[in-house]
Amino acid sequence: MRLKNCLFVGCLSLMSLPALAETVNNLYQVREPVSGQTPDEKTRATQAALETLVIRLTGDPKAAQGAGLAEVRKDPQQIISQYGYDAGPPESLQVDFDPASTDRALRQAGLSLWGSNRPVIMAWWLNDATDGANLVGDGQSSAEPLRRAAQHRGLPLRLPLADLSEQGIGNAKTLDGNDVAPLKQASERYGSDAILAVHAQENGGQWQGKWHLWLGDKAEQGTATGASSAALADAVLLAVSQRLAPRFVVKPGASSSMALEVQGMNLERYAQLGRLLEPFGGRLKSVDADRVTFDVSGSTDQLRSQLALAKLQEVPAAEVPTAPVDAGQTPAVGATPGAPAPVPAPAATQTLHFRW
Repeated sequence: MRLKNCLFVGCLSLMSLPALAETVNNLYQVREPVSGQTPDEKTRATQAALETLVIRLTGDPKAAQGAGLAEVRKDPQQIISQYGYDAGPPESLQVDFDPASTDRALRQAGLSLWGSNRPVIMAWWLNDATDGANLVGDGQSSAEPLRRAAQHRGLPLRLPLADLSEQGIGNAKTLDGNDVAPLKQASERYGSDAILAVHAQENGGQWQGKWHLWLGDKAEQGTATGASSAALADAVLLAVSQRLAPRFVVKPGASSSMALEVQGMNLERYAQLGRLLEPFGGRLKSVDADRVTFDVSGSTDQLRSQLALAKLQEVPAAEVPTAPVDAGQTPAVGATPGAPAPVPAPAATQTLHFRW
């Protein structure tokens, strides 16, 4: 069946099909540690939860303190749907923010948002403590602080099985180095978008971590510290989120309207593309067999980064078909004396061409 005839049939059921990028669940739910359930502690934790959420959604550590959110900081209840306490450990206040009210408040403050569809990070994390070095595996108790930190910072995270073969790869020499090739090969079985390598070391009761991040052909690196391994995990993933966000969040005033044409479509890919284009307000413009065109709004760099999560390839300019010239139009080669100057045609909307 041609895509044009069945594009909208069953698309809702396909929204759960797997893709490398993942939709972050509970993006608007924040847990902050508390030392009790007193009113003052609840107020403090609520303010911390608001700041955590704003960083999650914007990637900007200064956004929560901006003048545009002054009224929200004064009364966070206007964007909160409910509270609750989690016995833990650690004991924490759970704050559920209302997505619609939150997004509206952030946009009114002039902030742009990072959508819920985010790159999956494959984490190779080596804890190097006084009792020895250990590569954190998915089934180990040491994985729980990493999962909590990933949820706290709004990032999809995967961990290796840490079997014998992976223990040989996830050592200090590999994780401290700049060559991603061994980790990339070992990560293929897990299906991720980005690779994070962390060498965490305990020193005098404090934790220090050196991290490297690879996404596509771009690499980032940095260091972080924490009073515990859990605090270090949160610090590292906060830094990672702040490095990733600028690739997917458009600054106010930087957006422009454009068209996106994608070749090689089918129902599964259409559902996947729909998720990726949510932050761009994607609107279906036309369908021609396996070729679809969307109207979108954003920056070209942001759109390219988002499409790279689905492994789409940009069509080289030399391979893009040239639009046919209207036979009823003749290019002007000169102006007739006394004739009014021709009215220039409006500029054409920029079109990006991609394919699977």
